Amino acid sequence: MNIWIKNPLAIFVGGSGHGKNSDKNEYARGIVIKDNAILEILSLDEKPSVQVEQIFDASEHVVLPGLINTHHHFYQTLTRAFPDALNKELFPWLKSLYPVWAGLNEEMIHVSTRLASVELLLSGCTTAADHHYIFPEAAREALDVQVDAINTVGIRATLTRGSMSLGEDEGGLPPRNTIQTEDAILADCDRVIGQYHDASEGSMMQVALAPCSPFSVTEDLMKQSAILAREKKVRLHTHLAETHDENDFCMKIFGVRPVDYLERVGWMSDDVWLAHGIHFNDEEITRLGKAKVGVTHCPSSNMVLGSGQCRTLDLEKAGCPVGLGVDGSASSDCSNLIQEVRQAMLLQRLHYGSAGVTHFDALRWVTKGSAQCLGRDDIGEIAVGKQADLAFFKLDEIRFSGAGDPLAALLLCGAHAADRVMVAGEWKVKDGEVVDLDLAELMAEHTKAAKVLAQ
Repeated sequence: MNIWIKNPLAIFVGGSGHGKNSDKNEYARGIVIKDNAILEILSLDEKPSVQVEQIFDASEHVVLPGLINTHHHFYQTLTRAFPDALNKELFPWLKSLYPVWAGLNEEMIHVSTRLASVELLLSGCTTAADHHYIFPEAAREALDVQVDAINTVGIRATLTRGSMSLGEDEGGLPPRNTIQTEDAILADCDRVIGQYHDASEGSMMQVALAPCSPFSVTEDLMKQSAILAREKKVRLHTHLAETHDENDFCMKIFGVRPVDYLERVGWMSDDVWLAHGIHFNDEEITRLGKAKVGVTHCPSSNMVLGSGQCRTLDLEKAGCPVGLGVDGSASSDCSNLIQEVRQAMLLQRLHYGSAGVTHFDALRWVTKGSAQCLGRDDIGEIAVGKQADLAFFKLDEIRFSGAGDPLAALLLCGAHAADRVMVAGEWKVKDGEVVDLDLAELMAEHTKAAKVLAQ
């Protein structure tokens, strides 16, 4: 089907440069979609060069490329605002939650994956990377469960097969009932790549390998994961330099800072993206940029846990792709990606100043920058040939009344819900509701699972 997206209020086209609009944004006043991809971008008076079967009047909408979430933990939607984990920094926060997460089963993972995917979709997100790293006895095939759940929602996904192998009895942080042997981890990584990874253009499902963090896996597992990932041509992901405690842990256990450790295990490469990336010094940022390692900025989680601020513009200037992530819903307590874009803009202004970071920067991070982190060049932009992933926002709520610039208003006035969302040319959200979904039923099922887990 050919669809004409006609006469929107504004379109964010491509990855606009820092601090300014682009001629493309001023030019674009319509989009033509053929099947699952963008066929044409039209100026004000242009009409489609092909016959269209559907015209969507977007005169009340601001149109963005589908937003891309590059770091999440879907299962953590079951432990939002968890009483025993409140008001703690990362290490004690994790220690309070590991015993709870050890009780996860496949039903819980299925419903939490569906709920997180729906929550993201309603906020304009069309692609999400989930980092699932806990595989209790009752949920050994967690990624298979996630694939099934995501297919019912219809977003794109990069599922990162996480892992924990360094128990607290060996100097790590997680308790032994939450970890697996390295042989079991690597065997399952190989299996899920073969079964689910689709490297083709327009792929709806990809797999990456993601040892959880320096304080929860062995050095050997980091090395073996990199070898397997490169053999299978998939990407690598992990948490790194999130807190001062992590830096101290690396110095104590490995004798080096996290970036030196990353290099030692063979991860200093452009097929790697890191979550958080807060506590880097100037020399480390230069090295990361030279290797083109991607970094996911998770502003809300970093603020909730008091972890610090990612140096986004310094990383970009050095050569690192920078994307955004909502992080786990037990540390950010929310899976709303358009709200996270606003948080990123505001938090980064504290470091770089109000003239140093604009709404264009934040929108670039959550679209083109995030796509680069995931190693994809078919999403993240409104451009001819790219996938037809689009998010449509109305400015008809009281928070937008009197707003001038439509694109700026999305972030400055605090957009929180998309009116329409399209993935691969198909409408997934219409009039603020996910198509063919009983949201009340999903929330009831999810709430029940959360109560069981908390017992």
